[in-house]
Amino acid sequence: MNKHTNGIGRRSFLALGAAGSLAAVGDPTKVPGTPPSALGQRASHAALARVPLAGVVSYTPLQDLHGTITPADLHFERHHAGIPDIDPAEHRLIIHGLVDKSLQFTVEELKRFPAETRTCFIECSGNASEYFQSSPEVTPQLLRGLTSQSEWTGVRLKTLFAEVGVKPEARWFLAEGSDAAVLTRSIPIEKAWDDALVVYAQNGEPLRPAQGYPIRLLLPGWEGNTCVKWLRRMELSTEPFMTREETSKYTDTLADGSIRQFSFVLGPNSIITSPAYPEALNTGWMEIRGLAWSGRGKVALVEVSTDGMKTWQEAKLQGPVLSKAHTRFRMGWQWDGKATQIASRCIDETGAVQPTHAALKQKRGVGTGYHINTIVVWNVAADGRMTFKTENWS
Repeated sequence: MNKHTNGIGRRSFLALGAAGSLAAVGDPTKVPGTPPSALGQRASHAALARVPLAGVVSYTPLQDLHGTITPADLHFERHHAGIPDIDPAEHRLIIHGLVDKSLQFTVEELKRFPAETRTCFIECSGNASEYFQSSPEVTPQLLRGLTSQSEWTGVRLKTLFAEVGVKPEARWFLAEGSDAAVLTRSIPIEKAWDDALVVYAQNGEPLRPAQGYPIRLLLPGWEGNTCVKWLRRMELSTEPFMTREETSKYTDTLADGSIRQFSFVLGPNSIITSPAYPEALNTGWMEIRGLAWSGRGKVALVEVSTDGMKTWQEAKLQGPVLSKAHTRFRMGWQWDGKATQIASRCIDETGAVQPTHAALKQKRGVGTGYHINTIVVWNVAADGRMTFKTENWS
């Protein structure tokens, strides 16, 4: 037994127990607990929730989670026309176009193919609220909460393409969803031969409706909009289809006024999740913790600055470090009570470095709204209060 239990000495603790006094403050040993149930629930004191915004997105509570797997009901949401109600028994995936034979697959037929499981993140390419966030009082959840990680299970897309027979001239395929927006994206066929999956399970259970039930496309490391949910059709072609979501949307402006199209891959990114707003620090030792990730491959290095990015120190990565996956990092820090700024930056295995706000602004100009993977800086006031260092994109 510990010398002290919640500040109560050992003898006092035993005396209180003998007198039955702990029952008055909720001693769980005095009352039978609840029986087993058909569906587990979180502890009543574990208040975890997404933050919905504008009826189209909801943010994962990054600062409240541990490890790298996001519970399915806390996975971020981004919808273009709401969540459809789909009967899996009636759902079909059609593959046609430049193929030897057009085929349609039921969900059960897809499950008969060899299954593959992969742990990786999905991230909305608009995951950067500092772009429109003017308040310093903002949490990690609202700054980078449009990314989540799951264990995904499904069938390799190249297995399905082998089944239909892809013609040599095919260079692109269209992925189409069953939502009211009928969201469509053009995808280079090389991604199908690489690591694309058609998934039907998430963290060991069927996909949640908000995540594409009964099937969705998974393109590890690529912007979330390409991972089409409620997948119903794929058409192979020689050229991209130039849909709304890749012409008027999901393109990047550059400083010279030109447009960068089909910028699928998500760059190196990171955020310190603790300490962060709304925490208040006490002087002394603590552990800086956060998440890092890159769509280009594995996280190779995370560096942390505790002096406003004047110097950087290497943080420790928590294994396993997987490709195109969230990676936890941590570093011990002794705060001396002086005002400062703390930040993290990710370097991936290709050598790509997470940029500063100034560097990205110089490269992209002021009109960009996607693929903003800038370094997140937290202000630490002398009284220990923490706030986000806001940035100006105008």
